[in-house]
Amino acid sequence: MVHPIAEANEHSPFGTLTADEFYAHHSVSHGSEYITNPRGLKLFAQWWTPLPPTKIAGVLALVHGFTGESSWFLQLTAVYFTKAGFATCAIDHQGHGLSEGLIAHIPDINPVVDDCIAFFDSFRSRYDPSLPSFLYAESLGGAIALLITLRTAGAGRVATRPWDGLILNGAMCGISAKFKPPWPLEHFLSIVAAVIPTWRVVPTRGSIPDVSFKEEWKRKLAISSPRRTVARPRAATALELLRICKELQGRYEEVEVPFLVVHGGEDVVCDPACVQELYARAASKDKTIKIYAGMWHQLVGEAEENVELVFGDMLEWVRTRAERASGERTGERAAVDGSA
Repeated sequence: MVHPIAEANEHSPFGTLTADEFYAHHSVSHGSEYITNPRGLKLFAQWWTPLPPTKIAGVLALVHGFTGESSWFLQLTAVYFTKAGFATCAIDHQGHGLSEGLIAHIPDINPVVDDCIAFFDSFRSRYDPSLPSFLYAESLGGAIALLITLRTAGAGRVATRPWDGLILNGAMCGISAKFKPPWPLEHFLSIVAAVIPTWRVVPTRGSIPDVSFKEEWKRKLAISSPRRTVARPRAATALELLRICKELQGRYEEVEVPFLVVHGGEDVVCDPACVQELYARAASKDKTIKIYAGMWHQLVGEAEENVELVFGDMLEWVRTRAERASGERTGERAAVDGSA
């Protein structure tokens, strides 16, 4: 199945179509809403549902990355999975996309994790609870998704039920040394963050779009988003990103959810070695890793044949787990009915 990025151009993810024409063309319905979180911020959330005769095979929640949002590249991936039979949803993190908050500022990841759990659980509650549910996450979203599953599995459980699987696309389990702020700034970051937390002071070794999207026209499309941040990270946010990586690296053994890692071998933003360590140490009995030689951080930013390879691998993985989970739950219901 062809990823909808093939229909985009450097100016619009929908190519020459309007959004409504694009959804109709792909036989999906679309809805959106604003929700208010406990901190009083209005957050934008949206969802996509396959139109008949496609039957819903499961629920998929998408988590975007630090410079991302739910209405640009991620929306194309949402439509891709929706066409395959998944009721799909996403939320813009605070300060991202159409959500309120200081632009691209996340001084504490925990409230963002709370926002995701609250909306994703609300979305899952719209469907039969026997339907399997999965998380798909990109870059920083990968760290958030891992924290969601750890929160679900741990003693401080928040989510209504566990997740059946997790797809980590270019996950931020560690920031590449090729991209981190140069020494000695990284070592003085805590001081800067404490004094001026919102200061865009942190230089990175290269523009994120320039080192993320291999195809030039896709790089231009990324930059053309009216809501994409391309400025330097704020001090407190940069410090939190480094802290998140350190926390996750200390908790790899706690990861029990089935997961698929897909990662570009030439990713200079999020270190491939860190997801390889996650794969090696995670307690998950069902875990798969695919490192694609020569590919960059944003796998949707590769040439068309590579996009089809990578997303085809993801779709095969999630379809197989959805069918397996549905079969197991059907068997459990039959056993209960037989014993009644």
